[in-house]
Amino acid sequence: MRKADIVGSIAEKTGIPKVDILVALEAFFKEVKTSLVEGEPVYVRGFGSFILKKRAAKIGRNIKKNVAVEIPEHFIPAFKPAREFVQAVKESKHDLVAHEVVEND
Repeated sequence: MRKADIVGSIAEKTGIPKVDILVALEAFFKEVKTSLVEGEPVYVRGFGSFILKKRAAKIGRNIKKNVAVEIPEHFIPAFKPAREFVQAVKESKHDLVAHEVVEND
């Protein structure tokens, strides 16, 4: 499902114009990004948390130049779903075959 599909679905269920929903959705995304950039997690009860995860410093490798590169400690954004969300997905009756990645032979 893409963002356009989500906007269309919400518009259909609520009767709110798609443009207004898109503006609200974009504002939500912007607030989540801003909060995470400022180091503040975002908690949405019943849905999940947008948090920062700390990645330790490590030594990587530049394959083209065949040299070791130090990757400094940094943070990455992450999503942790709420228990209710995880439980709902576990109990869902969807076709797992449709979601598997098909490898090219």
